[in-house]
Amino acid sequence: MEEAIKVPTMAEYMAEGKKPEVLFWVGCMGSFDDRAKKVTKALVKLLTNAGVDFAVLGTEESCTGDPAKRAGNEFLFQMQAAQNIEVMNAYEIEKIVTACPHCFNTIKNEYPELGGNYKVMHHTQFLKSLLEEGKLKVEGGKFKGKRITFHDPCYLGRANNEYEAPRDLLRKLEVELVEMKNCKKNGLCCGAGGGQMFKEPEAGNKDVNILRTEQAMETKPDMIAAGCPFCNTMMTDGVKSKNKEGEIEVMDVAEMIAQADEL
Repeated sequence: MEEAIKVPTMAEYMAEGKKPEVLFWVGCMGSFDDRAKKVTKALVKLLTNAGVDFAVLGTEESCTGDPAKRAGNEFLFQMQAAQNIEVMNAYEIEKIVTACPHCFNTIKNEYPELGGNYKVMHHTQFLKSLLEEGKLKVEGGKFKGKRITFHDPCYLGRANNEYEAPRDLLRKLEVELVEMKNCKKNGLCCGAGGGQMFKEPEAGNKDVNILRTEQAMETKPDMIAAGCPFCNTMMTDGVKSKNKEGEIEVMDVAEMIAQADEL
């Protein structure tokens, strides 16, 4: 049984007259999806081991409004955003870390015009900074020498031009990093963006996540690394559709670091 780690809420910090260095924005997937919860736990373990002073909003955290906005419901997005901004500004939040590129993009780029100005970092960016500061040490481990391809999340890569942070972390694990034919600026969506995660795909010859999984499998990987809970789900479903479940595992970069032998 995993050792329980108590994560304080902002309300608990405020009650003690203190303010944490970082707000960990968990996101809907990280809070409610069983698979994504494992990524949340892995990141909490890493932040705790690195001595990061962080807290969560807990029940005060609501959806960022990204799915509503991408689906065309601007009114609902602004309602959700306004509610979150009111809560975070009341706590005088300055720095936010999240494992969801959708939350990352929305809070970073769309909340400022609604009054929410924060320094927002994707978890791979933050973990990289912890490594550079010497607070987190990762060398090799159980993934050393494994053939791994990384799937770029759209809202981390093409939308925010961050390609190297997750790859730098994977290199620290001493893996054999192999690139898909569509990667970085030419990356292909997993098929869940734009609110597609919550609906059936339009009729066509092939689902996007199947095409992307095929590109990943062309690299003959031992594992597919992800940096987004939506991508994780879509790529996992793609692997299952190819009857490769058990042969090719899909894992978030944070999970891989948390499972490294030296940690």
